[in-house]
Amino acid sequence: TLLEFEKYVELMPKDEAGLNGVESCTKAKEWIANPGRYIVNNIIAINSKQSDYRPAYGKSERELFFTSSRESANGTEINTVSGELFSDLFFSQKDRKGQWSTPVPVDGINSAFDEGACSLNSSADIIYFTYCPVVKDQDQGCKIYSSKKETDAWTLPEKIQIFADSSISVGHPCITSDELTLYFVAEVEGGFGGKDIWKITRNTKTSAWNKAENLGEQINTKGDEMYPFTLDNKKLFFSSNYHIGIGGQDIFKAEKDDEGNWVVENMLPPINSNADDFGIVFYKNTKRGFFSSTRKEGRGSDDIYEFKLPNLKFSIKGVVRNSINNMIIPEAIVKLQGNNGTSLEITSDLGGNFNFKLTDNTDYVFIASHKEFLKGKAAESTKGLRKNTVLTITIFMSPIDIPIDLPNIEYDLGSWKLREESKVSLDKLIETLEINDHITIELGSHTDFRGNDESNLTLSQKRAQAVVDYLLSKGIKADRLAARGYGESSPKMITIEMAIDYSFLSSGDMLSEEFINKLTTNEQKNIAHQINRRTEFKVTSTDYKVNAIEFGGED
Repeated sequence: TLLEFEKYVELMPKDEAGLNGVESCTKAKEWIANPGRYIVNNIIAINSKQSDYRPAYGKSERELFFTSSRESANGTEINTVSGELFSDLFFSQKDRKGQWSTPVPVDGINSAFDEGACSLNSSADIIYFTYCPVVKDQDQGCKIYSSKKETDAWTLPEKIQIFADSSISVGHPCITSDELTLYFVAEVEGGFGGKDIWKITRNTKTSAWNKAENLGEQINTKGDEMYPFTLDNKKLFFSSNYHIGIGGQDIFKAEKDDEGNWVVENMLPPINSNADDFGIVFYKNTKRGFFSSTRKEGRGSDDIYEFKLPNLKFSIKGVVRNSINNMIIPEAIVKLQGNNGTSLEITSDLGGNFNFKLTDNTDYVFIASHKEFLKGKAAESTKGLRKNTVLTITIFMSPIDIPIDLPNIEYDLGSWKLREESKVSLDKLIETLEINDHITIELGSHTDFRGNDESNLTLSQKRAQAVVDYLLSKGIKADRLAARGYGESSPKMITIEMAIDYSFLSSGDMLSEEFINKLTTNEQKNIAHQINRRTEFKVTSTDYKVNAIEFGGED
């Protein structure tokens, strides 16, 4: 328990095993509370009351080889290590209804002693397996053998010579899809602890194997690392009783980072449990496969479990609203576009609502259109999401028949040069013009009434033109834009939303010189002046180079 490990660390603060124990207890609690998404099931039709473990695929996902010490194994004697009969390799096949056949021994390979922990090449005509003979008064250990399938029979197995020292025990082979690398497990003096994961490589399928290489301390520890399995020689899966885990042996995944270092991750529950979990295999690059476990719900001491990672479910709930008064916009056409090529279109309901199902790892853009409004745009993404998620968005659309304020368009006193912070708002206007490529607009600039009329008119015209010039520099066509300075001639009328923000103002108030002069404080007057100093745009036509019918116009 955590308390016991903490007491041990107090006595032995530099002992890595104790520190790992504390971290494992802490992480295990977190992982159990937040398990992974895999679905795990016991393969009842395959498992027996004895040990069944280390599954391996045949030529398809409907063929399964595995190790078992069930009563139908060849051996008649008890293995003093396992306490069960010596194990054999077995084979089972799934029929069209998805039912696994009764497992049968693999002919031509099994002996009276232990065979197991096998791996087949992609075409399933070469099998690599562990063989552990027992010779009286001799410690021969285990060796890796291979056999070829010719017609319907396996040839006489041949030993693969890995180490010059024949006393070194090796096992748990895993051949890569290109058949140029063979991973295996060995306990060799000078390793990193107990059993380590090693590999041998060769230049071609027919050339000799090169010298064995230890995978190093990023994979191997002071404990035991076993049952390697690899996908495309890039992702490595293995079991360990020393890396931070939940209990016993856990299954880990390792991938190399950009600097070539292995990054090891626990596979989490429900793949891992507080029992021994090991011997995982995937079917090619899919999200399903098998592994072995001694967890309590099994039929025997070791059972084979199948697992699959269901597809993540993503959807989005959205609503279309008026950007001026926040009212809903019913029956707007909403188009979804994904960077995976997806394109869908629906109509918002009477409550302005719409829904889409989404796929993982995709960026989406949503564009809403309605004949009485400018098109609105929103974006979302499922990239990086690790759980089933319902996203929410609001698409705002501006009425097409009223001027729209451009927020935060600011200039220095008496100047018409745009401040940098103003360009953020103008970039949003550019996006509006891009998705509403059928409109032309007027950019209007307004001043407060301080200063003389003529200078205010001149200044506002130059400010409006500065906005137009910025839009032109970003590629907006000149014949879609017009600049007009209004000076102080068009004071702002307060909207409902503005009245909510400013308690001293009411909806419908016109911020004329007379009205502002009657305000009670200088702060209120300055706010009113600031509201009047604005830049806004209004739509002047809706048929720019586009047939008006396409946008809901009249015939």
